[in-house]
Amino acid sequence: MTNRLSQSQSLYLRKHAENPIDWWPWCEEALLKAQQEDKPIFLSIGYSSCHWCTVMEGEAFSESAIADYMNAHFIPIKVDREERPDLDSIYMQALQMMTGQGGWPLNIFLTPEDRVPFYGGTYFPVTPRYGRPGFLQILQSIRHFYETEKQKLAEFKQDILAGLQQSALFSTQGELGEDLLQKGLELSTGILSSSEMGPSFPMIPYAETALRFVRFSQESSRYNPQVICPQRGCHLALGGIYDAVAGGFHRYTVDPTWTVPHFEKMLYDNGQIVEYLANLWSAGTQEPAFPNAIAGTFTWLKREMTAPEGYFYAAQDADSFISPEAREPEEGAFYVWSFAELESLLSAEEFSELQNQFTVTSPGNFEGSNVLQRLHPGELSVIAQSALAKLFAARYGRSIADETPFPPAFNNHEAKTTQWPGRIPPVTDPKMIVAWNSLMISGLARAATVFADSRYLARAAQAAQFILDHQRPNGRFHRLNYQGVASIPAQSEDYALWIKALIDLQQATLIADSSQIDWLAQAVSFQAEFDEFLWSVELGGYYNTASDASRDLLIRERSYVDNATPAANGIAIANLVRLALLTENLQYLDRAEQALEVFSSLMNQSPQACPTLFSALDWYRNHTLIRTTPDQIATLNRQYLPTAVFKVETNLPQGAVGLVCQGLSCSEPAQSAQQLKTQAIQLGSRR
Repeated sequence: MTNRLSQSQSLYLRKHAENPIDWWPWCEEALLKAQQEDKPIFLSIGYSSCHWCTVMEGEAFSESAIADYMNAHFIPIKVDREERPDLDSIYMQALQMMTGQGGWPLNIFLTPEDRVPFYGGTYFPVTPRYGRPGFLQILQSIRHFYETEKQKLAEFKQDILAGLQQSALFSTQGELGEDLLQKGLELSTGILSSSEMGPSFPMIPYAETALRFVRFSQESSRYNPQVICPQRGCHLALGGIYDAVAGGFHRYTVDPTWTVPHFEKMLYDNGQIVEYLANLWSAGTQEPAFPNAIAGTFTWLKREMTAPEGYFYAAQDADSFISPEAREPEEGAFYVWSFAELESLLSAEEFSELQNQFTVTSPGNFEGSNVLQRLHPGELSVIAQSALAKLFAARYGRSIADETPFPPAFNNHEAKTTQWPGRIPPVTDPKMIVAWNSLMISGLARAATVFADSRYLARAAQAAQFILDHQRPNGRFHRLNYQGVASIPAQSEDYALWIKALIDLQQATLIADSSQIDWLAQAVSFQAEFDEFLWSVELGGYYNTASDASRDLLIRERSYVDNATPAANGIAIANLVRLALLTENLQYLDRAEQALEVFSSLMNQSPQACPTLFSALDWYRNHTLIRTTPDQIATLNRQYLPTAVFKVETNLPQGAVGLVCQGLSCSEPAQSAQQLKTQAIQLGSRR
């Protein structure tokens, strides 16, 4: 028997449809029911490819005794954080205030009358283990506390709510001094260089900001971005985080050596990593593994992550079934190889070469199996490539040369009942998320420019066309799309990353654009909607949610902290600077300055939290407009000029090849391509 979640569009919610818990989605009816029955809300937030979310669904949420108690004493609500990042952000912040740490699944208890959190945690086991009490015991204790400790409850709620409100009303008295940019770039480089004792994450917002540091002198700095940034690129392109057999990047590695990944593949990681590797190449680190990883990721994207309509799916699970008879999926099963399996699949020469090029041992590096991690940079030998092609055929049951789409499994039932020619693949979450699609569009647009590959640009434009055609029903931008139907009003990250993607497409298509879409005009249109509904007139900066879509929120946040994805306000401010240059409308620049002043105190006090705001500050201080011919743009746009935008200019002074301008002044007309490049670099490197 199924519960209410069986009717949800979200794959994550539907995964809980057969739980004995009487789940509600987040809705007015559930919130009202909690008030009327005076029952605390048990809010559980996760996402479809989350490993520990999957574990808890199969354990605690499937246990009848827990369900009986939950249904009698609480109103259980399940939320997909990818649908509602605004809710997730608020309650994750509350959990971190309570416990000092966070993660998913995010399980938190709210008072029914005002939805203020008063207890929370992440994974709760069925019975006591891992140093954690059993979930039923927790439920009983929470209910007892709620019924008998009203005064303590009120005091605790007051503290939590005050903390949340204070975080949303931060001071704006900081300085945008000349040394602030140096401080932010240097700190991001230091964070990127730190030796981690635990998991290793891509941390692309920090990597992109650190890469900007290569343009400046580092004489007084402890960190050298010309070493640290390429090193991060090699960790990504050569490490076990990259799927060397079939392309695409996993979410992170569980160790500090970039060896064993947590195996889910998220669209947002892949889009950011593609852009970063392309930028590294353009900045002079021309490691062959970088374009090869980009090409492999593009092939994975075409094969497994592109809907027939042209947009990109959200994610693939970490877990997959070993066989149709298996009760539960196993983490990494689709991706790892036993030593014996490799020996049997490959010729002696191929097996030997695989051992020379990758980590392959009899004991393995992951639960008796092998995750393939490159041992050396550079090009792979023909023999090693042949070995990888055979492993691809074993995994997928078809040739690596077959470019037809690989049919995804959209749920566990499809995964177990489809007659797969190779291994059973992990489940794919097919929802279209504007913010994540935008990250991939930007990554492909940059790779298309740097490597002069029109295939990347065509795929990016195809996804952008879908968003233009489907995500503005009734004139308002929407965040999600399920099977052709737009859903949930767009949030600040959707607007900011989408406008960035539109500008990136405009810059990538200055030479020739077969789609004939005015990408810049589209960016201006969406920016106007963004300003109307999410700009804070009283405080400055952009709220996470629109004024007419915030009724169910405790507070309205203005996101500035970078996580796995860049913070909306940092991206939005950089967009405003770029739009000011491209449209010559200085009102955009005024708004960018106002927003930077709003966040200046946070940039001074907590620079480690907001690298993307420092990237925006770099744009603001060093914004450069290059007016030149299409031929010059084709060459210059492949260079690393992170604060420059281009305009096609056919009416140049006699003998000139281009004009480089910053603010309200321009350099003398450049008489050669080299002079044009030199001027662009000089104007783009002022602290």
